[in-house]
Amino acid sequence: MTDCLFCRIVAGEIPATVVTETDTTLAFRDIDPKAPTHVLVIPKEHHQAIGDVDPVLAGQILATAHQVAKSEGVDESGYRLVFNTGRDGGQTVFHVHCHVLGGRGLTWPPG
Repeated sequence: MTDCLFCRIVAGEIPATVVTETDTTLAFRDIDPKAPTHVLVIPKEHHQAIGDVDPVLAGQILATAHQVAKSEGVDESGYRLVFNTGRDGGQTVFHVHCHVLGGRGLTWPPG
């Protein structure tokens, strides 16, 4: 998709601070972080929402998110994974993405 921000990041058309990359996923720092650790994990293929992703790819996204938590040093203290889906769910970029948040105490309920 040429008009998708995250597809353009995957294509290298828009710069991003990459944290890690696999054959199927890309993890990069959020440009407007909401916590000391705020990394987005996306599939390289365009999918609008997590419900559009097959279970194997969903597992790869989660595995990459956990790898990010470990590499960022928040895996033991705790972290949050968030998938915003749809406008009412807070999704603003309609390419599935997982927020990895950590590095401070996170309150509940969010938002």
